[in-house]
Amino acid sequence: MNLKKLAIATAVGSFLAAGSMSATAGDAPSKDKCYGVAKAGKNDCAGNGHSCAGQAKKDNDPNEWVHMPKADCEKMGGKTEAPKK
Repeated sequence: MNLKKLAIATAVGSFLAAGSMSATAGDAPSKDKCYGVAKAGKNDCAGNGHSCAGQAKKDNDPNEWVHMPKADCEKMGGKTEAPKK
């Protein structure tokens, strides 16, 4: 393979790789805190009187949350705003 063909193949490969990475990152839905859908021991991070993930005491506690896309949260009956204290 001559040098010119190698340079073109490298440039095309780099372009395709960069394009596929940006499309994947741009298509991912953003995730929000979803309150009221976490199962016992499956919460994401601090809240409800404790300081760490995985410490939810009961299923669907309105004060516990997990990260998920807003549409999925709403489908499951959760809320993206913290409950009023």
